[in-house]
Amino acid sequence: MYGSLDISTSGLIAQRVRLEAYTANIANAATFTDALGRNIPYARREVYFAPGDPAARSVAGRQMGVHVAAIGQDRTFQERHQPENPLADERGYVKYPNINPVFEQLNAYDAMRAYEANLAAAEATKAMLAQALRLIA
Repeated sequence: MYGSLDISTSGLIAQRVRLEAYTANIANAATFTDALGRNIPYARREVYFAPGDPAARSVAGRQMGVHVAAIGQDRTFQERHQPENPLADERGYVKYPNINPVFEQLNAYDAMRAYEANLAAAEATKAMLAQALRLIA
């Protein structure tokens, strides 16, 4: 039964990381410079999951949970014709992140729903454990 809590907890953590990545993408959708002011656009983040949770306390949790395997960066960009911009290249184009805010919002919504589903599963497991303890006592 405790393995079920580990599995739900690993899902909560993974979805939280995913949601953070998507909100960072939304926040930086128009960031087209780096810290030094060069035209190096923000790289879109994407979270990749893998089965199993190496940090789980139980064997079931380690075998059946989920963890963040990697956070990748999308180095593609959009070019916008802005010859008046001082950061424009010789052709008059400025590089912007390849981020579609609507797509990122949908992904964030999906991550929130998955988080809520894991939370509901954890709450149901807790309720079953409490009921089992009441039956024993």
